Amino acid sequence: MTTPTTDAAAGCHSLVLRLPGPDGPRHLRSAAMPGPVRIWPTPVPAGPDEPAAADRRRAESLRPIHPHSPPLRAVALHYADGTVDLVLVAVRAAIPPAALRRIARLDGPGEALPTRPAATTRPGPAHRGGPDWGLGDPELRGVAGSAPIDLTALGPQAEKLLLPAIALAVSRYGGGDRTELGVLDLDDGPGEHLRVHPVQEHPRCSIADFLRRFDQAPAPAPQPPPVGVVLSPAFDEGSYTACLTPVFPLTIQIDRGSSRAVCRFDRGTVDATIAQRFCAHVAHLARQLADGPADRPLSELELVPRAEQAALLRAGGAGHPPPAPGRIDRAFEKVAAGQPEAVALLAGDERLTYRQLDDRATAVAAGLNALDIAPGSRIGVCLERDADLVATLLGVLKAGCAYVPMDPRYPAQRLSFTARNAGTPLVITTAPEFPPVPGTRLLTPAALTELGAGQEAGPRPAAGDDDPAYVIYTSGSTGTPKGVVVPHRNVLALLRATADDLTLGPDDTWTLFHSSAFDFSVWEIWGCLLTGGRLVVVPYWTTRDTEEFYTLLTEHHVTVLNQTPSAFAPLIRNDHRARANLALRLIIFGGEPLDVRMLAPWFARHPAPDCRVVNMFGITETTVHVTAQTVTPHEVTAGSRSVGRPLPGWSVSIRDEQGRVLPPGPAGEIYVGGAGVASHYLGRPDLTAQRFVHDEPTGERVYRSGDKGRLHPDGRLDHLGRLDNQVKIRGHRIELDEIRTVLLGAPHVTAAAVVVNRDQPDDPASSRIDAYLVLPAAADPAQVLAHAKAMLPDYMMPATITEVAEIPLTINGKPDTSRLPAPRTGPAGTPQPAPGTPQAAPGGLADDILGIWSKLLNTPVNPQDNFFTLGGNSLLVIRVLAEMRERNLPKVSPKQFYAHSTAAQFVELVRQLSDAGR
Repeated sequence: MTTPTTDAAAGCHSLVLRLPGPDGPRHLRSAAMPGPVRIWPTPVPAGPDEPAAADRRRAESLRPIHPHSPPLRAVALHYADGTVDLVLVAVRAAIPPAALRRIARLDGPGEALPTRPAATTRPGPAHRGGPDWGLGDPELRGVAGSAPIDLTALGPQAEKLLLPAIALAVSRYGGGDRTELGVLDLDDGPGEHLRVHPVQEHPRCSIADFLRRFDQAPAPAPQPPPVGVVLSPAFDEGSYTACLTPVFPLTIQIDRGSSRAVCRFDRGTVDATIAQRFCAHVAHLARQLADGPADRPLSELELVPRAEQAALLRAGGAGHPPPAPGRIDRAFEKVAAGQPEAVALLAGDERLTYRQLDDRATAVAAGLNALDIAPGSRIGVCLERDADLVATLLGVLKAGCAYVPMDPRYPAQRLSFTARNAGTPLVITTAPEFPPVPGTRLLTPAALTELGAGQEAGPRPAAGDDDPAYVIYTSGSTGTPKGVVVPHRNVLALLRATADDLTLGPDDTWTLFHSSAFDFSVWEIWGCLLTGGRLVVVPYWTTRDTEEFYTLLTEHHVTVLNQTPSAFAPLIRNDHRARANLALRLIIFGGEPLDVRMLAPWFARHPAPDCRVVNMFGITETTVHVTAQTVTPHEVTAGSRSVGRPLPGWSVSIRDEQGRVLPPGPAGEIYVGGAGVASHYLGRPDLTAQRFVHDEPTGERVYRSGDKGRLHPDGRLDHLGRLDNQVKIRGHRIELDEIRTVLLGAPHVTAAAVVVNRDQPDDPASSRIDAYLVLPAAADPAQVLAHAKAMLPDYMMPATITEVAEIPLTINGKPDTSRLPAPRTGPAGTPQPAPGTPQAAPGGLADDILGIWSKLLNTPVNPQDNFFTLGGNSLLVIRVLAEMRERNLPKVSPKQFYAHSTAAQFVELVRQLSDAGR
């Protein structure tokens, strides 16, 4: 097969010769051409060593032969001091390297030099994609860059070791997966043939074993890989360039019989800084291959030298972070003392000043003291979003305890597990059906404050910065949630790292939009109250009604808004329709990956200077946020995946599977260190030791996130999803294995698999959890659904259940999700309508409603179908209601929707509302 290039430049080579005197030959002769080749004299008004001369020499040597021109061009560059360089450019297929060498052996002016006929094949198809780690600039596609590879320390071994070193670097940059290194040997007989070396670094492979692989001839390949080597004959006569543009997106030219090598790359697919680092790493690996004993394991070889590792870690923020002394409750008291009459909290009809909020929290702490709750205890808090919630959380901290937030809408079994696992002596709740837990007392906020009323305030418990402030439970791969213990100092460090940059202060109004069991609420509550802002508590049903929430934003002049991208998408559509005057100056995204392209309509109405948009990557185990990236229309146009640089006091690095530091470009696991790293997983020393590790390169304690990412040369981080079976849906971190474990615990289920699909790839609201079960014929899938619903919160419930004969497996014995069938339209066991259930009459309103549901659920809907068992979720509810408004149908609240979730019921509700509005 011919070489993988299409453009003329990749099929050409060039040679620059310094002539012995000012009078060079006027013509050359080549057997590939019918007559003598004229040498074109070109004056250069500069000395040969001046930059202008070097630029002209380079430009002339890289100017390709036009496809319809003769295959050889000769230009004589006459410099100001009389020196002459002869630049020969030729088509390799017509004048191969050996022929070009003969032409270059000039014995006298005008001598006709014979050449042998060469193959006249032209280059074949090109590889247009670069390596995944290249991070080139698409606007520079076609612009070639170059970088040297320093092999002077290797001496005569250079040629033998360079190819294995390149292959090993490609493997490390590619994550250790099987890859290929292209080889184009210009001495490979007539024509030019692409071959490849398969590369994979096996754990027990030795240096000797690895080197022996390259004694074998490479195999022919139908397609060129993104990285390759051009093996070129060495030219002592001058400066030789084997390909005027890179044959592969990243091409390394190795001159045989010498220690010279140069990397050429397409800057559209490979960033210049990354190419230069790659070359340095190749040289570093080659030196280790040369110096290491033959039986040394290949895995011990460093890709990145120690000094460079240290520099990368410093650039990523590594280093001992300055201490963040203090506690959340004491910091709040300091703010309250400075502005006691400023409004701290708005919740429905309640309006609390900082003094009033402090007093109410003190009453909660007094109640805990009256119960003799020991400082350091973990106190469950299961309350609706209201003023009592915020006062209770603050009061728990004032009592020297840690709060354990629980959402009242969680299933009873999950609430019970959390209270038992946390060892809570008390759960403060107004939920009428909170499950009884042995050893745990249940009290309402009112009853608790009543207990402490009239008691003299005792001495404040001894409390320190390292005391736990809260324990938030996240999804766990073993089937049970895991509690993340976060100290006070972490939260204060977060505020210190962000307050100045985001200019947070008393003039701001925030919303508390998220559940207290979701760590975004930590940022919303304490980010606002510890910087003197005003916190507007958003009722649960308002968070589900985009129009009501938009009205709240305008009425309260909210300036700081925190959202998941999924929740913000319908707000953009509502903003386009309502066109009200929002006071927003800062929007912070978190909780799930942001596709910046969704923000184009927002920036069309809200210029970036008026409202700053910040995308923040974070993890519960690293205290809400880790990095920050300001998003502008430029990022939207570029489709950037950057989540920015680490916050001051936080650190980020990318590691391979062995924990080795990776340079910018290659993808690996994100390690997070610094001020935000949580204390531990509650009661899980094994998991704590696995994820919270001592980092040898930095000497610090870091968190292995399980997230996949890569660094840019400028230090920005791209978040690339998960390495394991964890996903994020609408801001919630979900272990699919937890759902699978729950399903396997249902009666009669013998095997299960859980996957996430999207009906619309670019729409996060269309994300859906699909479950696959192996059940005996007599089993009822409805029982499985009931079992799952009793243990999983709504956001973790499968939208579909599909019965299969078996779960297909990979050769490694893991579920092969690619071979699972398409999910059922709706879960098995969808209940049939009970006698007397309204049946929607065909035509008119019913057709409109069923059409909207069918469109958004991406499946036909019948009157007896339930919206949520067909895969509906809270965001799709918002979209249904928005589309109804666009069609001038009656306004339905999300609360009404949830109470009438069967199509026939919903149609009847809309009909009644329509009749009432006439």
